[in-house]
Amino acid sequence: MFPRRMRDPFTAQLDEPALARLADRVAFYLRAGDLVLLDGDLGAGKTTFARALLRALGHPPDADVPSPTFTLVQTYDLPRGAVSHFDLYRLADASEADALGLDEALATGAAVVEWPDRGGDRLERLARSASTLRIALSEQPGSPDTRTVTLTAAGDWQPRLDRLVALSRFLDAKGRGADRLVYLQGDASVRRYARLFDEHGRARVLMDWPQQPDGPAIRNGLPYSRISQLAEGVRPFVAIGRALIAAGFHAPAIEAEDLDGGFLVLADLGDDVLQTLVRAGADQAPLWRAAVDTLSGLRASPPPPVMTLADGSVHRLPRYDATPMGIEVELLLDWYWPAVLGRACPDADRAAYLGLWGAIFARLARMPHGWVLRDYHSPNLLRLPRGADDPTGTISSGAITIGIIDFQDAQLGPHAYDLVSLLQDARVDVPASLETDLLARYCDAASAADPAFDRAGFEWSYAALGAQRNSKILGIFARLAHRDGKPQYLAHIPRIRAYLARDLAHPELADLRAWFDAAFPAAVRDLPLSPTPPTLQAAP
Repeated sequence: MFPRRMRDPFTAQLDEPALARLADRVAFYLRAGDLVLLDGDLGAGKTTFARALLRALGHPPDADVPSPTFTLVQTYDLPRGAVSHFDLYRLADASEADALGLDEALATGAAVVEWPDRGGDRLERLARSASTLRIALSEQPGSPDTRTVTLTAAGDWQPRLDRLVALSRFLDAKGRGADRLVYLQGDASVRRYARLFDEHGRARVLMDWPQQPDGPAIRNGLPYSRISQLAEGVRPFVAIGRALIAAGFHAPAIEAEDLDGGFLVLADLGDDVLQTLVRAGADQAPLWRAAVDTLSGLRASPPPPVMTLADGSVHRLPRYDATPMGIEVELLLDWYWPAVLGRACPDADRAAYLGLWGAIFARLARMPHGWVLRDYHSPNLLRLPRGADDPTGTISSGAITIGIIDFQDAQLGPHAYDLVSLLQDARVDVPASLETDLLARYCDAASAADPAFDRAGFEWSYAALGAQRNSKILGIFARLAHRDGKPQYLAHIPRIRAYLARDLAHPELADLRAWFDAAFPAAVRDLPLSPTPPTLQAAP
């Protein structure tokens, strides 16, 4: 059954440990709305695979995973969402499947179904409309511990199955085919991460980042990603990471790579993410101080003009100038403005806003430039263990050494951008007093290294770039809520508004502050944003 829309199958001979590793990899790519069909005779290993899959999705390894042979369905509330495990073996008639709630299970999570053929035409129709992965298991004649496993996919599981097969071949080629894979996270992009554990329990990090095609053109025939100069594959990450390591900074070493396929095996820098540490009660000041000192080291280490990769290709840092900065500040007009005011931004207000930014960008272009990592903030910075190698002596503060894990979008731009990303962290409160102290610490270090350092000019650029970044983030968080169905980002809006107010208080940003005061008067400035998309007013 279920032959429609399923492309070439993938078949392998697997023993029980290899079957568990396959479950790890299926879990890596599984998401809500997926239907996993397990087909095979009695004793073929369907329940064994289902149990391994549930444990790979976060069910405690020492907790029971009962077979649903008699209950027909067991539902699990797992860290990555709900998973319902169905067993249709005991159905007397296929029509009984209608009462099991399979549609509801797929509406809120994923479903794993043993004996899918017992569901008849009803299940077949559902499989045709769902994102479906079918796994057929059969005993290998003469080898009772081996199963022939055949995977076929339909809907949007097909590209994920292709990716799963490519990942398996990459790991085999790099001598890591026997590693256990444990889902680590996915981020807001198409990247996925997992930990790989070898037979001795040593961990590495897997990055899965397929090269992305261009999106729809939005201006001058270019998509947003190219205008804002965002990386769309692993090559920039590899090139920039190795340049940072060569300069003495702590990026994850790359132990295996497939530049064309988009797979990397990285050194594991641990779990002490600054955001997590502060939320758990750690003292924020020494962590942020160490991160500021790392930026002081970056300021003194200009990026190389050309970075060459192992296959001979090269990467050059693009310039973070008026073009990417400009498309970013427009996000406030396109998403935050209608979310707050319930109408599109009028052309006159747009023109005035962009005119003010044009003058700011022109002045920023005349400032000293260097590394701009672009996402230098607490979710992307780690506290490394005591004794971590520090070859330059410039990248640690006291006993704290900072690891950097997100830098693929790095560009050449004004030094203050990464500092404001850190000191006006979008997801963690940074008290104004700490921000002031650490801004002064950075400026003192820059003055000591360069007597010509323009402190007043730098402080203006810090405020201007803070206003630019926070305007962008207001637009992004409104977009995430209203276009992408992620209202949790709205919780950060008050923090971003407060940072923006700090930035606009700079005397030389008075004109921009006046525009914001007129656009978002006090009566609406602090109103919470609705989690649902606004109903826009008709044009006058």
